[in-house]
Amino acid sequence: MEKTASDFDVLIIGGGLAGLCLSIQLAKKGIQVAVIEKNSYPFHRVCGEYISNESRPFLTRLGLDFEPLNLPEISQLTLTAPNGFAIHSPLKLGGFGVSRYTLDEQLFHLAKQAGVVVMQNNKVTGVENMENGHLVQTTSGNFSAKLVCGCFGKYAPSFLDNGTNQQKTNYIGVKYHLRFPHEKNRIALHNFQDGYCGMSKIENDISCLCYLTTSDNLKKSGNQIRKMEEAILFQNPHVKTIFEQAEFLFEQPLTISNISFKPRQTQQKGILQLGDAAGTIAPLCGNGMSMAMHASALLAPLVVDFFIGKISKIQLESDYKTIWNQTFSSRIQWGYRLQQLFGNRHVTQIALQTTGAFPPLLRTLISLTHGQEF
Repeated sequence: MEKTASDFDVLIIGGGLAGLCLSIQLAKKGIQVAVIEKNSYPFHRVCGEYISNESRPFLTRLGLDFEPLNLPEISQLTLTAPNGFAIHSPLKLGGFGVSRYTLDEQLFHLAKQAGVVVMQNNKVTGVENMENGHLVQTTSGNFSAKLVCGCFGKYAPSFLDNGTNQQKTNYIGVKYHLRFPHEKNRIALHNFQDGYCGMSKIENDISCLCYLTTSDNLKKSGNQIRKMEEAILFQNPHVKTIFEQAEFLFEQPLTISNISFKPRQTQQKGILQLGDAAGTIAPLCGNGMSMAMHASALLAPLVVDFFIGKISKIQLESDYKTIWNQTFSSRIQWGYRLQQLFGNRHVTQIALQTTGAFPPLLRTLISLTHGQEF
């Protein structure tokens, strides 16, 4: 990198949805911003790849052109218990399917067009507070910035981790792309013992199948994913049918381990945090991708106010924490509560039978875990 210290207004750690979206908004306001991403675009991520329509207007404002992507529109939800019992419901707002491989690449190009400096294949190794900002140490050199934002996802970097990556129960995530005659307008959530599996269409008539389960399930299967799937996931007949009939497109599944759902915070050691870095989002709280993008939309105008001298750094941190909690706190808590109902054979079936018998209750639960257009 030619850049040396003191060249950036804002430096963003992590080039996922929150980081890229924030960078685009700030660059359009004339703020000098850089994104540091440890990988190289485009690449796959372990992710359910269903996005609520609450974020569609926002993505359009950023410049994303939906039409040539020809993405599937999703308007129906199916929930199944471990024994196969199923209930169905329309999704009032609905959503669309798109792979992170495609979406992140689109946003990466929009960021470059907006003037964002994107440092790929680079990793942040430390952040030091200075009198007028921060010194950010990376594998490609040191850089300074007046503000640093953390969009590093579920894993706090080693220089920030104070036990936030540990909890009593850890989870693993596994993702496949496959071809299977799944309805284009439907997202399905199939439950099994100690976990659940989401499936929906993305671009090119491909389906994304992504599941979450406890690391204990994997250990009981000798740390063999396929053995665990056959022993545990296949207890749900819907999941078994998918695995037996689908054409799998990855040679090996994408995996992520040591996922925790402990509460986090919007600021740590002077670094403003977004997305999973600010509060790991349980899959059942609606849509973590939309929430990550929404967080960037909440933070961006506050950052602009800071740079024009309207608010101080302390006020920026306080205002962001307040608006983040107002927007997401209830939604995340409902997601945690609902997560307790799923993954248990008997509890899940009772919960689905109850909500299936009272459609207004199901619609209410869906609304509690989804946001409004932003």
